[in-house]
Amino acid sequence: MVLTALSKVSGFLRDITLSFFYGATNTSDAYIISITITSVLFSLIIMGISTAYIPMFKQIEHDLDQRSADAFTNNLINIVLIISTGVILFGLTFSNVLVKLFALGFDVETLKVAVLFTRIGLVGIYFISLTQLFISYLQLNGKFTIPAMIGLPFNFIIILSIIISTQTNIIVLAIGSVVAAFIQMIFLLPTLNKTSYRYSPVVRFKDKDIGKMAIIVFPVMIGISIDQINLMIDKTLASTLVEGGISALTYASRLNDFVQGIFVLSFVTVMFPLISNMAAKKNMEEFKNSISEVISSVMVIVVPASVGIMILSEPIIRLLFGRGHFDELAIDMTAHALFFYSIGMIGYGIREILNRTFYSLQDTKTPMYNAAISVVLNIILNFILSSFMGISGLALGTSISALFCSTLLVINLRKKIGSFGLRGNFVTFLKVFFASSLMGVIVYVLYEYVLSEWQLIFKMVTVVFAGSIFYFIFITLFKVKETKILLNFFRNKTGLKPL
Repeated sequence: MVLTALSKVSGFLRDITLSFFYGATNTSDAYIISITITSVLFSLIIMGISTAYIPMFKQIEHDLDQRSADAFTNNLINIVLIISTGVILFGLTFSNVLVKLFALGFDVETLKVAVLFTRIGLVGIYFISLTQLFISYLQLNGKFTIPAMIGLPFNFIIILSIIISTQTNIIVLAIGSVVAAFIQMIFLLPTLNKTSYRYSPVVRFKDKDIGKMAIIVFPVMIGISIDQINLMIDKTLASTLVEGGISALTYASRLNDFVQGIFVLSFVTVMFPLISNMAAKKNMEEFKNSISEVISSVMVIVVPASVGIMILSEPIIRLLFGRGHFDELAIDMTAHALFFYSIGMIGYGIREILNRTFYSLQDTKTPMYNAAISVVLNIILNFILSSFMGISGLALGTSISALFCSTLLVINLRKKIGSFGLRGNFVTFLKVFFASSLMGVIVYVLYEYVLSEWQLIFKMVTVVFAGSIFYFIFITLFKVKETKILLNFFRNKTGLKPL
């Protein structure tokens, strides 16, 4: 989690650098939409494959042995490289159509730049595909440190390319994204070399495990890409509303992803191989307990983060991005988008946990159906709410969709495996929500009245620190069970006896 936080902070520096030099303009819109296109193409394929790969690997390892699972990995990697070639060729052929589809409101010049950026960026799919599969293999082998750090070299190269582009040519932006993807892949190789995996150029399309995976991977692609698809829909509609709308939504969603990436995905990353192993061994009691514990742990962190971000959305955006070409209009648009994205933060988190839970059970259809509902609901809400609220309506529609669909997933999982501690999760949520609300009142009063004359950076640091202390006091008083776990962790680290 700590390493992921460092990686996410470097991602913030990347976004701050882009906003400083390019603001929320046509150039930043073109750059971001080109990255979105490659990200969606990548997510629809490799994220689905790598997610389905983890429970498949554990099943093969359990039924046969490690060597057979490694052979399956080799075959899968080679097939993915072939698929990636097809995706890249498709993208190069239809890049003009793709950009028009993703950004309906672009003028001729912005469209031309976005198409060029997209064609260059597509090459990076090779490196992104290999990186994602290598990460999954390392996680299966209990190696989480280096995969959590890959954002550091990636973001450093991106920041460098942004700065260089301002002194040379904007095409360096697109080239930088490809180089960054390559460096990110290279970063994993020394750790990968310490495992039992050794590459072999073997392709067996008729392998029975590949056949089984092919059946389950398409639903996984849809389910795992839901956030990307919904964000794509948001950006497409934003391009028709206002110049810089795509950039505003992107910066806001990145801040939302910061919390998800550090707290939710850190839990999910470690949880997924473990529960896949439990599912393979039919250890359902421990499986259910693990799911319940992760949900409660995520609630304890994400709910107060959501409340805090909603209250401080404007000063957060001003502090992080309010300089250079990022003007008052951009700050206002991004802050409002961040506020409404934050409403659905707990929905995004629970959905991420439960999707992986279904995948560990090799049930890929339930998350796919849920994803389809989420997309349809998001489109309907976006059209309705954006007509009244503009950019903010797009963010709100996505949040409502996430909350609704995470609730459906909870219902579906309970039907599938029976009771898994929902009552305890609900009690934890009520306690955490009440504690977060009290914290929110204190944060608002401190920021608006007590510290109103302070400089922004000192005011924000003080308010966030004070809010965190008060929240911890409140959840301790309310006897939230995860508080005791956290206290015992720190007591063990300091040599004290657990409570």
